[in-house]
Amino acid sequence: MVSNTSVEFYRNKLLLTVAYPFLLTHPLIVAEKRFKSSLISQHFSLKYLYCYPLTTFIKMITGQLKSDIDALWETFWTGGIANPLTVIEQITYLLFLRRLDEEQTLKESKANRLGTAIEKPIYTPEQRELRWSYFKDLDPKVMYEIFTRTTDDRPITAFDFMKTVGGEEGQFARFLDNATFMIRSPRLLDKAVEMIDKIPMKDRDTKGDLYEYLLSKLSTSGTNGQFRTPRHIIRMMVEIVKPTPTDVVCDPSAGTAGFLVETGEYLRNKHPEIFHKPESKQHFNNEMFNAIEFDASMMQIAAMNLMLHGIEHPKLNPNDALSQANAHIKDEYSLILANPPFTGSLDYDAVENSLLSTAKTKKTELLFLSLMLRMLKVGGRAAVIVPDGVVFGSTGAHKALRREIVENQQLQAVISMPSGVFRPYAGVSTAVLVFTKTNSGGTDQVWFYDMQADGYSLDDKRQPIAVNDIPDILERWQKPEEELQRQRKEKSFFVPRADIVAQDYDLSINRYKELVYEQVQYDAPKEIITHIKELQLQNSQDLQALEALLG
Repeated sequence: MVSNTSVEFYRNKLLLTVAYPFLLTHPLIVAEKRFKSSLISQHFSLKYLYCYPLTTFIKMITGQLKSDIDALWETFWTGGIANPLTVIEQITYLLFLRRLDEEQTLKESKANRLGTAIEKPIYTPEQRELRWSYFKDLDPKVMYEIFTRTTDDRPITAFDFMKTVGGEEGQFARFLDNATFMIRSPRLLDKAVEMIDKIPMKDRDTKGDLYEYLLSKLSTSGTNGQFRTPRHIIRMMVEIVKPTPTDVVCDPSAGTAGFLVETGEYLRNKHPEIFHKPESKQHFNNEMFNAIEFDASMMQIAAMNLMLHGIEHPKLNPNDALSQANAHIKDEYSLILANPPFTGSLDYDAVENSLLSTAKTKKTELLFLSLMLRMLKVGGRAAVIVPDGVVFGSTGAHKALRREIVENQQLQAVISMPSGVFRPYAGVSTAVLVFTKTNSGGTDQVWFYDMQADGYSLDDKRQPIAVNDIPDILERWQKPEEELQRQRKEKSFFVPRADIVAQDYDLSINRYKELVYEQVQYDAPKEIITHIKELQLQNSQDLQALEALLG
């Protein structure tokens, strides 16, 4: 008979000999959180992985597929497409063309099974050449002509056909009017099609992670990075607000839709029962996810990102969130997660009038907070990233907005983040505000946390490091009773509303944190002078000895 101790020993050994080395070179999702491999120690492996089957470690991008993407990226670069946003756009279009062909294949299989005509076919028999399964193995020059030239027998190119399919094939197709084919050589197109054809599209995790890896290029390039919030920060915020199966979630500055994607992943992991109940599944697929983004390229990428993560029919709004076009959106969402634009400025006549009633300002970071208060239902929650100026700005608009959140709503947390979190494209210090719309106050104690490290270096390189406050933030957030006992000398503590009011609604953690000064003992001045004379004498003697050696 094998003892429990022996079983535990061999399981631990298996984790350390199989899982641990594998994790060192691969990104990983465990315990519904993602961890960087360089942060994983043997102790960490045993602590967090013990209760998970080894198959948990395998659902991720393989090293080869990642290498293929990097090689393709380099091919685009050498082929004259240096803008990472353009590269992602072109890859996104090809992904959609492959998806159209696969959808047509499913329709054909269903029709064959039932002995009926194909229901709502995407392609006609005459359009066979436009299908991924047809052109993917052709000679590069022939394939390129299918994308760029028409013939009498083929009056439309494969790329232009993609723009005609309409919204029936998903939200992505709604935003293709201005799509442009930018691949300028048969070789580059062939390389791109070859790589995309390797993606296991039936595996939601892999294709989703692959697209996330593509989007990470926006951050590392420093170009268009403002559209992408670091994913580990997004996950922290999602964990804090804990989305539920009945939530209606919105990101009014969606960018690549990272907040909505992570919300979907959280619900799949925490609430798998959603997909066993028809009404919950209907809500998840059609009502739950809402995105507002005026940038056309970003809206295309956001739609594809959501689709590859299994969110087929989000509600996508291509209007400027702050404009009159969205004036009708009031009391609509139960959860808002966002990282709105920093340092922007708009003319008053470009802003929907009701947003100016809370705080008359031209600053976009303040206007977005006003927008969120209008869009949330009573009882709705929000977690939003704001620049430090919002938490301590001294203008009337800054104070009015903070007063509104503290006095008329319920402010729950202010998490101060270090200035390097958004490098390389921005070095501004930021904070996460967590609040609930009540319209009747409710702020009692506000939780402050002084994040000093997020698991990455705070320079432009943003390399993984061992120091990471995020697990500590999530652990402390779950234990408010213990947090109430903490002193203001610590990383986190509660501050009563009365203290915040007394400080003119300043939400900077430094306003409330007590600094501990370490007493340093110095020698008396006479002792220091004596020591200096001794050193000078020693130097003089050494020089004399050196001169004697030189004769």
